Amino acid sequence: MSSSITYRLEQKRTLVTELPGPKSVELTARRRAAVAAGVGSSVPVYAADADGGVIVDVDGNSLIDLGSGIAVTGVGASDPRVAAAVAGQAAHFTHTCFMVTPYEGYIAVAEKLADLTPGDHEKRSVLFNSGAEAVENAVKVARLATGRNAVVAFDHAYHGRTNLTMALTAKNMPYKAHFGPFAPEVYRMPMSYPYRDEPGLTGEQAAQRTITAIEKQIGADQLAAIIIEPIQGEGGFIVPAPGFLPTLVEWAAKNGVVFIADEVQTGFARTGSWFACDDEGVVPDIITMAKGIAGGLPLSAITGRAELLDRVHPGGLGGTYGGNPIACAGALAAIESMVEFDLPARARAIGDRALTRLRELAADVDVIGDIRGRGAMIAIEIVQPGTDTPDPELTKAVAAQALDQGVVVLTCGTYGNVIRLLPPLVIDDDLFDDGLTVLEDAIRTAH
Repeated sequence: MSSSITYRLEQKRTLVTELPGPKSVELTARRRAAVAAGVGSSVPVYAADADGGVIVDVDGNSLIDLGSGIAVTGVGASDPRVAAAVAGQAAHFTHTCFMVTPYEGYIAVAEKLADLTPGDHEKRSVLFNSGAEAVENAVKVARLATGRNAVVAFDHAYHGRTNLTMALTAKNMPYKAHFGPFAPEVYRMPMSYPYRDEPGLTGEQAAQRTITAIEKQIGADQLAAIIIEPIQGEGGFIVPAPGFLPTLVEWAAKNGVVFIADEVQTGFARTGSWFACDDEGVVPDIITMAKGIAGGLPLSAITGRAELLDRVHPGGLGGTYGGNPIACAGALAAIESMVEFDLPARARAIGDRALTRLRELAADVDVIGDIRGRGAMIAIEIVQPGTDTPDPELTKAVAAQALDQGVVVLTCGTYGNVIRLLPPLVIDDDLFDDGLTVLEDAIRTAH
């Protein structure tokens, strides 16, 4: 990858202090006096610079980034095309509000999304700021368009932290505990989770299990929407068995139910396609997007069938900052970089590189229950030796050991026992290999 990308910072892991270093320790003390305790951070080091696959902290340590700010900086944290586009737009105007004085950038992003998202039907888009906002508005559209209220979400789902999206999210701690009551008419259904499902259960069978439960508990004529992450994110990078998604889509279409694909984490080349739905040819009625869309700028979107989105009355969708002009400029530039460097193909290469090594590791240690993922979205499920019992403490220990050696990895999963790899798609091969070596050593050492 280094032959086609020019990096501003040296792509090398370098430690000059223990982690956290003295300046990070000082910032932590300041943080405790100023920032609410409810805001958590995965690692106790503070960034000063970032480029390609490295984060340089305030003490001068250069860390390997295998998290991308939770799948946000696929094009890198300081892509020169994005940086130039942002600076250029900021020099003209930072905000007018599209609902007051509109501008071309918003329209251009919507046009791009119509081209990139699955399906060749006529589409419309609306831009927002966060993934949770996108999900909220997708549900609003589905309810208005169908005249129904019920919404189905799934075990292990994560859709956000607002009141409605907390109701859609499955995991209680830390996302939902003590924040209720939540929005009504949300129903949870079983997910296809091949590692933990009964052996031999096919995707079609898992989907029929869900469909039967919907028909018994809700009734198809009461259901506005099914919302699902094509690969679940915070729930543990759960890849449903082949056939699960297409079977649900087919049933939804027959019953007038809006199928919403939440691609907030999986979108924009992350899984080796522009969107994870592409892998099985799934065409959602509405797709939600955020994270990787704009190279680190706060932007989200819903794109859906024109006949659904155009049902909403003027003024029914929007928001003061939705589709901010600087964020739109960043998105257009980020998409240009994704195309230039063929980041979907790059994600597939990263995945092949990681899965080969991690599966060899799994054969040598008895604490890896499953290796799964697609493209540059890879999960390692950690279990107690020789069992399928989740081991969240060992998972934490592995992440901490990796950080001690200068590699940032994230954890996730309903049971807190999954290490997830979300490297920037522009990461250098040698740097990525070094990060994998550190992670493998951390797993062996913790084991």
